Amino acid sequence: MSKKPNIGGQAVIEGVMMRAPSKFVIAVRKSEDEIVLKKEEVKLDTNKFFKQPLIRGLIALYDALILGIRALNFSAYHSTGEGEEQVGKWAMFLSMATGIGLGLLLFIYLPLQVTELSKYLIPQVEHSALLYNGIDGVIRVLFFIIYVWAISFLKDIKRVFQYHGAEHMAIYTFEQGLDLTVENARGQSRFHPRCGTSFLIILMLVCIMTFSLIPNDAHFLIKLCARLVFIPFIAGISYEILKLSGKYFKNPIVKLLILPGLLVQKITTQEPDDSQLEVALISIRAALDMEIPEEGITIID
Repeated sequence: MSKKPNIGGQAVIEGVMMRAPSKFVIAVRKSEDEIVLKKEEVKLDTNKFFKQPLIRGLIALYDALILGIRALNFSAYHSTGEGEEQVGKWAMFLSMATGIGLGLLLFIYLPLQVTELSKYLIPQVEHSALLYNGIDGVIRVLFFIIYVWAISFLKDIKRVFQYHGAEHMAIYTFEQGLDLTVENARGQSRFHPRCGTSFLIILMLVCIMTFSLIPNDAHFLIKLCARLVFIPFIAGISYEILKLSGKYFKNPIVKLLILPGLLVQKITTQEPDDSQLEVALISIRAALDMEIPEEGITIID
């Protein structure tokens, strides 16, 4: 029996992006009766260096970021008429820089500042690297949970979270070997161990252990710069943990480790309706080179 290819995805505005090993597909609902579909071949990298543990994680994350920005822009253009259908290199760079900058501000700089202030309330923080980095990590996780919880009340974001649930349910349907139909997808879970939400939670937990290596009495700027330097290493480790959790998610110990990420998915995924599941299923069928219905589908070259 042939091994099933790994399929990953991302919810976008009124649609779902699916990534197969050699395919990149975006399906967006333009109207009640029309779904816009874009499908591209992805060149596979055969360089063995980029397939090494830790390195492959950084490459995969960079690839996901680039394709994610393209998918979001495409979905905005076709679902709302805003933005551009094709993203220029400078626009791509600015989008990436803005997103990374905001992430570093919210989840690195601000938690570190709050942790520094906690010394005045809890004097022991100044003398214990484990306590210092534990508080820093807890604050970072809280910032992330509060952030996603707050934006989940926005109407447009709630729909994106519904498409996120549809993406997971479609992938589960494929992984279970079932026919890719709305009826079969409806019976699947919207919580998936390989989700980007779970990756972020794993990353934050790895941060706590890694940042404990930084001397507790170091200057604030040294602590901040060291955190930035450690990020690629932490991201690579977190990616490897995510891959293992997806492979051994039925193991009791692994179940315990991935539980925080699955709990946060209760916020970042919502139950989709049948029309949203239909979009996700069309996207995954196209990514797998399976037959898709011709009626109501507009293919964009």
